[in-house]
Amino acid sequence: MKKSTLYFFLIAIVVLVAVLVVVLLDNNRKNQDIQAMEEMMQFEKEQLEDEYEDLAMQYDGYQINVSNDSLADLLMQEKQRVQDLLEELRITKVTDGRRIAELKKELATVRAVMKEYVAQIDSLDRQNKQLVQENRVVREQYRAVTQENETLHQERTRLVEVVNRASMLEIGSFNVLTLNKRDRKTSFFNHIQKLQFDFTVLKNVTTEPGEKVVYMQLRRPDGDLMLKSEDNLFHFENGDIPYSLKKDFVYEGEEIALTLYWQVEEILQKGLYTADFFIDGSMIGSFPFTLK
Repeated sequence: MKKSTLYFFLIAIVVLVAVLVVVLLDNNRKNQDIQAMEEMMQFEKEQLEDEYEDLAMQYDGYQINVSNDSLADLLMQEKQRVQDLLEELRITKVTDGRRIAELKKELATVRAVMKEYVAQIDSLDRQNKQLVQENRVVREQYRAVTQENETLHQERTRLVEVVNRASMLEIGSFNVLTLNKRDRKTSFFNHIQKLQFDFTVLKNVTTEPGEKVVYMQLRRPDGDLMLKSEDNLFHFENGDIPYSLKKDFVYEGEEIALTLYWQVEEILQKGLYTADFFIDGSMIGSFPFTLK
């Protein structure tokens, strides 16, 4: 073989090797570029997933603080939408750059919706706080008015009680005489046939004058009430109670002397008796006396 031919082949081999080296280096660079791009897209995809997850958690937080049912339903729908997009993003291949870009735009959209809902939530929260404050003020005003009314009622009640006490009649002097069958005073216990009760109703200019009735309850030493009839009743406080004696009289504001008689028809007991007096539904005097 000629030297020129040999040189030609050697040069051709060198050129071919050089071309192969260049091609291999270019392919290696392209592969590195592709790998770098895929790694970058994988990073962006993962970052996008994190943003979707954060957004879903934000929806959870807002749902807890929302009492408006309609707004709560809308938040639930948007939360579900975010979760659906997140699930789609997770199954999207990293090489599908177009879909990943679309999901990135969707993220911006749902974020904008989130801002609108947050504004509504803040507005409702301010309104609720204002209503709570107004309700508190109203309750305090109501409490103050109620307390004032209660105070006025208590004062009126106290004044009525004062007036009632002031206008209440009182029994003054009280005396008991024991009489025999001839209505003469006797000191012999076995001769007692009648009890005479002398007493006075004191002067009281605040009491309305007019016809009055005085009732007396007479109790024996054993505590039993002495009655002529169980039908003899008068009204006292919240019901009717029995009386032993009664007397009608006209009261004109001045002191008046009255007398009641008890006809003895039972066996008297020796010991301490009690005479209680009532006028106008009030007990106005209680007097003990002894028979022996």
